[in-house]
Amino acid sequence: MNLIRKTPLLNMGAVFLSLFADGMAENWPGFRGPTRQGVSTETGLPLKWSATENVAWKAEIPGEAWSSPIVWRDQVFLTTATDQGTACRVLALDRNSGRVLWDKEVFKQIPLRKERRNSYATPTPVTDGKLVYAVFGDGSFVALDFKGDIVWTNRDFKFYSQHGLGTSPILWEDLLIMARDGSSDSEDKKVGWQIPWDKSFVLALDKNTGAVRWRTSRGMSRIAHVVPAIWRDSNGRTQIISGAGDVVQGFDARSGDLIWTSENKGEGVVPSIVLGDGVAFTACGWGGHESIRTFRLDGKGDLKETKLVWEQRKAVPKIPSYLHLKPHLFTITEGGIVMCLNESMGEIIWQERLAGNFSASPVAAEDRIYFLSDEGETTVIEAGPQFKVLAKNPLNEKVQASIAISGKRLFIRTERTLYCIGDAASNR
Repeated sequence: MNLIRKTPLLNMGAVFLSLFADGMAENWPGFRGPTRQGVSTETGLPLKWSATENVAWKAEIPGEAWSSPIVWRDQVFLTTATDQGTACRVLALDRNSGRVLWDKEVFKQIPLRKERRNSYATPTPVTDGKLVYAVFGDGSFVALDFKGDIVWTNRDFKFYSQHGLGTSPILWEDLLIMARDGSSDSEDKKVGWQIPWDKSFVLALDKNTGAVRWRTSRGMSRIAHVVPAIWRDSNGRTQIISGAGDVVQGFDARSGDLIWTSENKGEGVVPSIVLGDGVAFTACGWGGHESIRTFRLDGKGDLKETKLVWEQRKAVPKIPSYLHLKPHLFTITEGGIVMCLNESMGEIIWQERLAGNFSASPVAAEDRIYFLSDEGETTVIEAGPQFKVLAKNPLNEKVQASIAISGKRLFIRTERTLYCIGDAASNR
């Protein structure tokens, strides 16, 4: 680990919680927003737009990357990889104008194998309002302050996967937490990918210094790209709920101890963990086990499938994450089949098809759901028990990153451009 310098940090938790209450724009500090569930409390969001209409600003972004934008107050942060994926960069833009405030190369990496739909800067960064934390394709971490100065780097956890690195880090209290579910780079590339192994782990770094706080092995599992969720159990203990190939697990957030593990067959899992009332909505992976599955979040030890509440094997998403909007669960497949399910039993309430292909995870606000296709069209539907399309908004550019929401605006990253969708007069 290369410790560049230490900077004392404030406790930003109270600051974050007070932002919306104080009438400021809700922050979107990491993958899928403030709760990591894809849901925003913002109101007054745009319903209709195009590449030329209702665009507050757009900014050209160099390189190739599918990390999603994040927003804290008046700054938008992105990562990218330039020079054929070797140069790892973090950018900050002014939320009101789109002006690039700084563009920092943080280190070089050696591009390794990845899937065509992946990139060398796919992990979405995360921020606590003081520092921005980013991860790149080779597994290296970096923390920067809001001026673009590097605070620390940690390059001790090199990563290899037949798919590339697709998950993102999360923050909890003073920990930066990330799942590492790769595969073997030895002669037999099937190990960890198609053959279970015991080398995957969940890692927590001290967010102030980059030092390791805990690292816990999953046991036997396979390749995955699942962003964990955070859940507080009935004993007041915070758990990191994390899924990988063949397993869904709960870890003690403070110590890293593995509390329980449930069997969830299939490799290459991508949809992130979504939480309900004491349950986790998860996905099985490739290999004939594909299903949407719900597990109760209690128990200890090896639970097998004893905590499985229900599973649904129709139209199972393999990439986009779910949306839980009580009492419904909304899903979309890569081919555009969108479903509304009853959260308690998994029964299909309605099923429809949207035009296009889908990689981005949907987001929700104001009783609307925004589905962003790979072709750059956002279909907005009513979040309810009847299927109703409210708008279709084309940008006609390639997209795989998910939408960020803040300050009455939507932030959409295309292959070459960051769009800020909304009225230019809506700054706040």
